[in-house]
Amino acid sequence: MKLQQHSDQELVKLYLNGDEAVLEELLRRHKSKIYTSIYLLVKDQYLAEDIFQDAFIKVINTLRSGRYNEEGKFLPWVMRIAHNLVIDYFRREKRGPVITSADGTDVFNLLQFQEESAEDRILREQTHHDLRAMIHLLPEDQKEVLIMRHYADLSFKEIADLTDVSINTALGRMRYALSNLRKMMKVKEIS
Repeated sequence: MKLQQHSDQELVKLYLNGDEAVLEELLRRHKSKIYTSIYLLVKDQYLAEDIFQDAFIKVINTLRSGRYNEEGKFLPWVMRIAHNLVIDYFRREKRGPVITSADGTDVFNLLQFQEESAEDRILREQTHHDLRAMIHLLPEDQKEVLIMRHYADLSFKEIADLTDVSINTALGRMRYALSNLRKMMKVKEIS
């Protein structure tokens, strides 16, 4: 039987049994979709290629270590690895998200001053830190949409395609994320 006729799950089993050649088939089969999803997030060809390579190195290492257990869900598993590597990249680059208040202004811009005093700088840095901590507390699906929209500047159509949900679901998750952040901010103001 040709490799093209095997399912992803069968190819993974063959790879785990020592057939290194099947990895090339898995790569050929999914490269375009994985690379495109990374590129849509980072909008840089060379960075996308680097992250794609890092994702497949992580895939190989996980398979070889025997920690792979996503029976029949190879592509979503690899997409999740790639997505997490993109988020890690944005965190390392410290590209902060844009969070708008109820009147549509950027919460972080409210904190920008021409001649910032040491107290103002400390307050701004603390607020940024608090906001990042609040984002981390959001449910995974809300956090994912918020990060993709504000860190990676993706459209809701792109987010819907990458997360395999409808545009309305992506919009709803963003609405809930912003609502939850506002609630957390109010709780913080009270305490």
